[in-house]
Order: sequence, then structure tokens, then C-alpha cells
Amino acid sequence: EEPELPHAILGMKMAEKYGEKPDVCNAIGAHHDEIEMSTLLSPIVQACDAISGARPGARREATEAYIKRLKDLESLAMSYGGVTKAFAIQAGRELRVMVESEKITDAQSDELSMQIADRIMNEMTYPGQVKITVIREKRSVAVAK
Repeated sequence: EEPELPHAILGMKMAEKYGEKPDVCNAIGAHHDEIEMSTLLSPIVQACDAISGARPGARREATEAYIKRLKDLESLAMSYGGVTKAFAIQAGRELRVMVESEKITDAQSDELSMQIADRIMNEMTYPGQVKITVIREKRSVAVAK
């Protein structure tokens, strides 16, 4: 209807239109202080919005930097010999690294996880901590007929 309005007000109007309780409507409309908070629920919703928005990658402006950080984590792991795949997961809080079992021993995979962790600490900027899991899998299959 009125797309030029702030999202909090638009959300409140939509909630009102569909019969949401007044306390909930006020919490939606007031979470960015565009209207006065009139219920106890409103500051709780405002705090939750702030916590949610503080997550890495949560805001559009940070999306490019967030994606670059994930790709940088994966590229760093892929730079090692014997690594076949790398996946940054859990918003970059974990890095899963797949290695070739024929080229990397169990002892080498332990060392690799520590080397990757050291490089992340020395070369990258990241929030919190990053868990590095090196996965070395050997499958042997036989068929009995």
C-alpha cells in the first residue's frame, strides 16, 4: 500500500490488518523507535532485533564481506596439497576440509588442521573462533555373489 514507510510501520499495519493483538502490533511498530513503546513486549522485541542484526552476515551491507570471508576460508584450505574440497559452514564458525586418503595420512590430517588454524589466526579477521575439521575417508567395497 505505502511502500515508502519504514518496514517496522509497514509490518505493524500488516499485523493490524490481519487481526494481531495490539501488544504485538506495538512491538512490531516500535522496534526501531518509529512509534512510542506502549507495552512490555516492545523493548524485548527491540533487543531481539538488535541481537539478530549483530550476527555476521545479517545485514545487507555486510553480506559481501561475509561471503568473501567464507570464500577466503575455503580458498585457504584448498591451497594445501591433498585437499579435495573445503566447506565453510555455521556462518564461517566451522571449516570442513576433505582430503584424499591416498595422499594424506591420519597424522598428516592432524597436522593439516593445526596448520590451517594457524594460518586463519595469522592471516584472517574473523569473529569468535573457527573450528577446523579435516575429514579423511577410505572406503573399501566388495560384493559377494
